[in-house]
Amino acid sequence: MTNLIDSGKTKELFETEDKNVLRVHYTDHTTAGDGLRNELIDNKGAVNNQISSLIFQFLTKNDIPNHFIKKISDTDQLNQRVNMIPLEVVVRNLSSGHFQKRFGTDDLQKLSKTVVEFFMKSDHLHDPMLNDLDAQALNIAKENELITMRHLALKVNRFMSELFMDMGIILVDFKLEFGINDNGQIILADEISPDSCRLIDATTKNSLDKDVFRKQEGNMMNGYYKILHKLENELG
Repeated sequence: MTNLIDSGKTKELFETEDKNVLRVHYTDHTTAGDGLRNELIDNKGAVNNQISSLIFQFLTKNDIPNHFIKKISDTDQLNQRVNMIPLEVVVRNLSSGHFQKRFGTDDLQKLSKTVVEFFMKSDHLHDPMLNDLDAQALNIAKENELITMRHLALKVNRFMSELFMDMGIILVDFKLEFGINDNGQIILADEISPDSCRLIDATTKNSLDKDVFRKQEGNMMNGYYKILHKLENELG
């Protein structure tokens, strides 16, 4: 038996026999509004686990350091145990969501430069945006750590944007999280899935991600299945 050591909105973390390895279980919970809306959607955990596993394997092949070890079941994977940095790193290629509202741009307006933003992880404070000096002043991250995360986020964006474009999908924006492993190295952690990315069909501009759930526009799993099938065909 393994012990549950932590749980978030959509995942549960369990100890394994190796103290440096965690088993991560993807649940069917789907949330919006800082977790105030929470619903169970059939097979969502399994699909996200499979999508995230494929993307992490792809990033590993492209020399992006990350916590992924292997997928061990439809809903579970093994990850390196890391000390998570309490930041969300958001990368934006097109204007949407909070960015579009903040600056009054057209939705899906192409940005002339890729934007990388930091947000403090806090449901209570609604994940406030902060700059590098804020993060350092609050002892959330050091200057060199912020530089490393920004550098890795832009590399991830380059590889993922090309991957999705080859599949006829536009990567609008996405959220990353990072942790520090036993060697003191900052590596990519958490998950990469339609829960954490805005993805639109390049032809129809229809959403293929959790925005469908946020806006209550129908069955979001149609987009999730489409992304999984395209990734399976593209990455083999």
